Amino acid sequence: MVSGGGKIEITDGRDLLILDGECGLCHRLANFVDRRIVDRRLLAFRASDSEDAQLVISKLPAALREADTVYLVRNGKAYIRSAAAIRCLKYMRLHWRMIYPLVWIIPLPLRDFAYGIVAKYRHIIFRRPEKCTFRID
Repeated sequence: MVSGGGKIEITDGRDLLILDGECGLCHRLANFVDRRIVDRRLLAFRASDSEDAQLVISKLPAALREADTVYLVRNGKAYIRSAAAIRCLKYMRLHWRMIYPLVWIIPLPLRDFAYGIVAKYRHIIFRRPEKCTFRID
């Protein structure tokens, strides 16, 4: 699943979105992106507690490994929190990709602050799924 030195290379060549498999919001995000993705071969999904995801996370710098958040590995670079979530727009159809620059201009500290609030209450607002239901291929 993973190879390379400083750059994270996914051996099947796709980018990888790692989400909490026990989070209702994460399931909704994965299913939302998956239904609107341009080409399913571009992006793989993994639950954060899966063996593949843990292998990828173990290759990240310590600060990222300990983040316990959503991870996106895109072109060998890892993104977390709001940076990962927003970059999901780049895999979607044109009208969704056009939103990316508008959201990206919001400063990272503000985006991550909002992300932190949502992440803190996600299990209260969104019901936990009985099992991981997003696409894993």
